Amino acid sequence: MNPLKPKPGDALDTLSTPVPVIDEDVMAGNIARVQAYMDQHKIAFRPHIKTHKVVAIAEAQRAAGARGINCQKITEAEIFANAGFDDILITYNILGREKIARLAALNQRLSALKVTADSAVTVDGLAQAFSGSKPLTVLVECDTGGGRCGVQTPTDALALARQITRAEGLTFGGLMTYPKPKSAAAIESWFSEALSLLRAEGIPCPIVSNAGTPSLFEAHEVPSATEHRAGTYVYNDRSMVRAGHCTIDQCAMHILVTVVSCPTEDRAIIDAGSKTLTSDLLGFSDYGHILEYPDAVIRALSEEHGTVDLSRCSGPRPKIGDRLRIVPNHTCVVSNLFDEMIFHRVGRVTRIEPVAARGMVW
Repeated sequence: MNPLKPKPGDALDTLSTPVPVIDEDVMAGNIARVQAYMDQHKIAFRPHIKTHKVVAIAEAQRAAGARGINCQKITEAEIFANAGFDDILITYNILGREKIARLAALNQRLSALKVTADSAVTVDGLAQAFSGSKPLTVLVECDTGGGRCGVQTPTDALALARQITRAEGLTFGGLMTYPKPKSAAAIESWFSEALSLLRAEGIPCPIVSNAGTPSLFEAHEVPSATEHRAGTYVYNDRSMVRAGHCTIDQCAMHILVTVVSCPTEDRAIIDAGSKTLTSDLLGFSDYGHILEYPDAVIRALSEEHGTVDLSRCSGPRPKIGDRLRIVPNHTCVVSNLFDEMIFHRVGRVTRIEPVAARGMVW
């Protein structure tokens, strides 16, 4: 037996660091809170599993009332299909012979697989592959202000919906967006115009899919949307606290780290660098929030080291060997850096779950 491998019942302070740990009760509260809001407003909720990539968590989200899941890549979707999930939306332009072949095989297995597209090129590629086979449902991705992928105008959405509708082997499934936060009015205006154009041509639009955790509790302000997608809410992170979505106490993921060096009074080194905390800043000037020393600043990361600036701290400073808890800037990326997630309740390990879709990036 590996003496470093955690097991249920172990105390958190015995775990080898660095390691992410998930508070069972906080996570369950996050799932229940968001599902209750969606149920109250009669919005179908489709969790994005890229945040956790853990089958058991997706099962908990489904048990709470989620309707289907959202994946970002085909290989992610395959993992969850293997685990018994059928209603899967892949929100990504899928291009290339190998990827489309894998998509076709997945479509044969599932009854409710859906993908998105935002160009005639992507639709053409899908149409060529699916002609003469089981039809694939395709949603049009719309740029309602997020500035990433998506057709640029409702008229463009209509044109692509026409192309999908006319293509043998494809079925038009609706509209989808990943918007910028706090933009409900703009999203609703965009969707309303697009839906009006589709209705005028007699093109049914069964799904209108909105998304995002930061302004999740404004989902009811987009009445045209039939569903909402969100991922980060399940754990929450520092960026969600800043966005006003949650409090620091509603962050279920903490990174346990150890102070390995104190070269000066104002500098400590932790055993967590970019391979643990990620280099994602998300607009912050540092790399995470240390709960025990809220005025400390994780100033820099190398691969295995984190440099902590203690100059703003008053009172006692951390010592070599001390353990600290960090709320990461971006929890989704942390998930993809570890093989397992350790869950706990009141400081004791409850279970260890594999991050089944880790590294599934295409």
